[in-house]
Amino acid sequence: MAASDARGTSAPRGSSAFRLAFALPLLVGALLPQAFAGGGTRRWFGGRGEGQRAEAQAAKDAAAAAFYELDTAQRGLRISIETITAVDSSPEARRAIEGFEALGRRIDEVSHGYIGAVDAHDLDRDELDAATASRARADLTRAKEELDRVKGELDRFEEGLAPLLGRAETQLARLAPAVERARQALRGASGALDVVREGGLRADDLAARLAALGPELTRLNEGAGRHGVAETLQRADRVLRDAEAVRAEAERLPERAAEIDKRLVSLRTRTEALTTRAGGVEPVLSELRRRYSAACWQDLQHVPEQAVVSLRQAEERLAEAGRARAEQRWPDATSLLSTARALLDSTDEAVSAAGDRLRRLDAVAKDPKAEIDRARFAVRDAQRLAMAGRNTPDPRHARPLDDAVARLDRAIGSLEGRHPDYWHFLTELEAVRASAAHVVGRIREERGAGH
Repeated sequence: MAASDARGTSAPRGSSAFRLAFALPLLVGALLPQAFAGGGTRRWFGGRGEGQRAEAQAAKDAAAAAFYELDTAQRGLRISIETITAVDSSPEARRAIEGFEALGRRIDEVSHGYIGAVDAHDLDRDELDAATASRARADLTRAKEELDRVKGELDRFEEGLAPLLGRAETQLARLAPAVERARQALRGASGALDVVREGGLRADDLAARLAALGPELTRLNEGAGRHGVAETLQRADRVLRDAEAVRAEAERLPERAAEIDKRLVSLRTRTEALTTRAGGVEPVLSELRRRYSAACWQDLQHVPEQAVVSLRQAEERLAEAGRARAEQRWPDATSLLSTARALLDSTDEAVSAAGDRLRRLDAVAKDPKAEIDRARFAVRDAQRLAMAGRNTPDPRHARPLDDAVARLDRAIGSLEGRHPDYWHFLTELEAVRASAAHVVGRIREERGAGH
């Protein structure tokens, strides 16, 4: 029992000592981290040193933000430059590219300076003292200021690009709609040709013109990335214009065919009528020869022969036009019809001239006074206008009017004699009236101009 009691009283004392010895290391371990600011493994070196570290870290963060802003702005500016170069090859655009490249070199320089300042100072190391932290803050602040300065240059450069960029963006905005309009125009032209062919018209020339636009469409589909924005816009405009022309001509083709048919019938009818009229020229010439001097009709001597030749040529052109129409060679048919019409016009004029000559000569032979009065009235009207508001006429006006009076007197005198040249008389009086009209026009022009 005694041994047992002794063991019983000594065991609790030993157990308490053991528990105390075990608890002390744990308490110290728990308190040790509180001896270091920030809770890490940094060495405690006082409040001022920790403040320098914080200021250096703030300078580092500010420099990092400035670096990020500059990098972001440079990326945006590069997009603007690429937009301009895709559209504009002017000297102004080339200068902008050179300016951007020079600015890029300055950005690289200050960026290297910033990165060097960051790499030179480890703000997380235990041995960082206040002096080192102060130098780090100064270096990082200086790097930020350089970054901000170049950022200002970049901003000013970007402002100067505004006109170039605006024009480039305008062209780019036009690109997709222009290409789409060209494609739609090609589809419209193709559809118009299909309608024409369904109506039995071949339109081979229009089909060939449309097929020639195929390579242009291929280039449009390849895009501005390969051919450039400006060239693509020009190509789209050209394709649009040419395709619209094909479509318009295709839509008009049925009307054009009907018009050619109508003209063929009309010109053939006119040829027949002129052939009949030409046969009456010879009797008119006989009457002129019998009643008037040779000077009045000599220039009409060859009208019958010329009419026969011209009418034969017109018939040949009409026959060729008919074949061209049957073969649907529309341009050839149109050209041949125009040639035939010109031949008929000249023949009509020549055939009409003989009859008109006889009527005019008969009228003046019967009463020359009417023609004389017309000429005198024209001259006197011009003389009154020349004297309006003046005491004496302007020599520039008086001289041609005096010449016209003298010419009129000579023409009247030419009617004396057994066989007067009435045709010469008529042409002289026409010249007198024309001279008077010229003076009147000149006076009115001068007065209208304030002279």
